[in-house]
Amino acid sequence: MQTIHHALVLNLHQPPGNLDDLLEHRPWEAKEILFAMDRIPRSLWPHEGLGRVHLSLSGALLETLASPGFQQRVYGTVDCGSLLWHWQNEKIIRVLGTGYYHPVLPLIPEADRPEHLQRWHGLAGHLFGNRHFQGFWPPEMGFSMELIPLLKRMGYRYVMVDSDYIQPVTSMSWVELRYRPHIARYGEDEIIVVVRDRELSDAQESGMGYDWFSREVHARTRWCGFEPLVTTCSDGDNGGWFRDTSKHNNFWDVFYADFMERAAQGEDDIRPAFIDDYLDRHGAHGEVIVETGAWNTGWHHGRGFTQWTGSQAQKDVLARTRALSERLHRLRSAGGEIDPERLEPALWPLLRAETSCNLFWGEAWVGKAHADLDRSERRLEALEGAAEHSHTD
Repeated sequence: MQTIHHALVLNLHQPPGNLDDLLEHRPWEAKEILFAMDRIPRSLWPHEGLGRVHLSLSGALLETLASPGFQQRVYGTVDCGSLLWHWQNEKIIRVLGTGYYHPVLPLIPEADRPEHLQRWHGLAGHLFGNRHFQGFWPPEMGFSMELIPLLKRMGYRYVMVDSDYIQPVTSMSWVELRYRPHIARYGEDEIIVVVRDRELSDAQESGMGYDWFSREVHARTRWCGFEPLVTTCSDGDNGGWFRDTSKHNNFWDVFYADFMERAAQGEDDIRPAFIDDYLDRHGAHGEVIVETGAWNTGWHHGRGFTQWTGSQAQKDVLARTRALSERLHRLRSAGGEIDPERLEPALWPLLRAETSCNLFWGEAWVGKAHADLDRSERRLEALEGAAEHSHTD
C-alpha cells in the first residue's frame, strides 16, 4: 500500500481581551475554550512519535495566555504557563507563524503587514525558544500573491492556502493539484504553497468519524501516482466538536483517538505527518497561481472577502484604517524628527484595530475597531503637534 500523509492544522485565536470578558460574563464558555486548548497536548502525549498537529497561535492569544494576571485568574481551570510549555514539544507539535492581531493581511495597509509578522515572531520566539518557524498561517487563510516577498523576507519556507484558489501553471491533474505542495512566484520571489482540502476541512470542523474520513481520503487519492499530502485545517477552539468536554462527542476522544489506534496497529495507510518532514522527503512539484481570497466560514465562501467588507460600516472602518496608517508611517519616515519609539503608543492600537474579528461579525464589533483607531489618532495627533512645533522653533 502507498502511504497517505495527513497534515492536521488547527488555528487558535481569541481577540484581544475576549477571554477576560468571557470569564466575567460567560465563564463556562471561557472554560470550554481553555479546556479545548489544554486538551491538545494531553490528547497527543499517549501517541508521541505518531500523533502530529500544526498549531497557528495568534499573538493576541499568546499575549493573553502569557499574562501573569490572566494565568493567576484561571489557574484553577488551566495552568497556562504549563500549556505554553507543552506547546513547545516538537515531537507532537509544529507551531506556524501568523500575524500578531490576526488581521486579514490583504485587507490592511501594506506598511502594517510586516509589523504584525515581526511582532508575532518576537513574542513567539520568546515563548518558544527562538526556534525557526518554517510554515506560515495567513489569518482567516486570507492570501494574495503580493504577500510572497514579505513571507520570504521573514524566512518562511511554506504558506497554507485554500484549495478553491489554486490554479495550475504547470500542467497537472486534479489530485496532483490538491495533494502535492507547489511553488508560487511573485516577481523574483517564490514560496512553497501547501493546499488545504476545503471539503475535508469542513468535515473536520463540524464532526466526523474516522471510518468516513478514511473512505473519503482513499477515494480522493486513489489515482495518485505519488505519496499524497492531505491537509485539513480548521479552528481548534471554536464549535462544539472541539469545545465539548464529553469523551463521547469531541474531536480528540472520538476521531483522533480512533485514528491513532488504527495507525498504531497498521490497519490503515493514512499516517499523521509534519509538513516540513514531508517537504524534506518529497519536495514541491509544479508551479501554481493562488487567487486572492480567504477560507470559507459557515455562511460565506471567502471569495472577495465579503465577510469582512460587505457593509458600508465595514468599508468605512477599513478606509479610516488606511488613512490613519498613512499618517503614522509618513511621520515615521520623516527622519530624525520623531524617535520611532515614541510612535509605538500610536502604532499598537492601530494594529489591534486591524483584528479580523472586528469585521467578522458584520457591524457588531466595528465599534471596537473605531475605539482603537480613536486611541491611535489621539496619540498620533500629539506627536504631529510636537513635530509641527519643532519646525516653527
